[in-house]
Amino acid sequence: MQARWSSKRIIAGAGATCAGAAILLALGGAAAAGGGSDYGPNGVTVTLPSPAENVRIIEGRTPGRPLVLIDPGHGGQDPGATSVTGEVKEKQLTLQLALELRDKLASDGRVRIAMTRESDRYLTLDQRSALARRIGASLYVSLHMDSAPNPLARGASVYSLSDVASDAEAERVARSENSALARAAGSDGSIRAILSDLVLRSQMTASANLAERLVRNSSGRFELRPQPHRFANFYVLRSAGVPAVLFEAGYISNVDDEALLRTPEQRTRIVAALAHAIEADVAARSLR
Repeated sequence: MQARWSSKRIIAGAGATCAGAAILLALGGAAAAGGGSDYGPNGVTVTLPSPAENVRIIEGRTPGRPLVLIDPGHGGQDPGATSVTGEVKEKQLTLQLALELRDKLASDGRVRIAMTRESDRYLTLDQRSALARRIGASLYVSLHMDSAPNPLARGASVYSLSDVASDAEAERVARSENSALARAAGSDGSIRAILSDLVLRSQMTASANLAERLVRNSSGRFELRPQPHRFANFYVLRSAGVPAVLFEAGYISNVDDEALLRTPEQRTRIVAALAHAIEADVAARSLR
């Protein structure tokens, strides 16, 4: 769909700090750092030192709304899991779901929205989480499709960050996702350089609250795994620096789940639950 609100294009480089929101306001700072700014009819382009990422931010109905970063898992050279029929890759389904979630949130107009990718391109886990910090995201939602050796396993689940996995499967999923870690040049890999322990604990609590809200909104709309809220030490959730969840929409290793996830009707149900949970969570935190 065509978003009805203006968008801004931000090119954020290695010199950006965690205070991404300040970048949008203090354009002069970009020029001082060796970048520049350009005012156009469709928004503002802010240029910061390379390496660069192009990010489109869709505005809400009211200026200054919290910014939600949607992260479609995998992409480019990283296809993710292959469906049981062999007809579709995880990267294709995550992008389709993310685009539909973006459009739903844009239509509602209660938040601003950005995506880590809007096409089939590869991003490292470091690049994904760093983007959340650079643009000043308030919320980070990573979208995936599950896969398991057991062809009967099916249903959606949502993960929030924890130092200790809630169960063996949660540990397996986190290990699989973390295996894609390829640090960008110049990254020191130090989590403590990103977050203090106190802030990290607060982030974990806020992420768990978002996950529980998502489970409540999903119940009755589509099938969930038993004990759908799970915990694991996902690198991308830990280093995002904001409340973050990883949502597994279903098992593409299951014939029934794959068939459902490839239908617009099933994705509409999932998108409705995700959008409601995101908007409710942002509203609840803005009142505190």
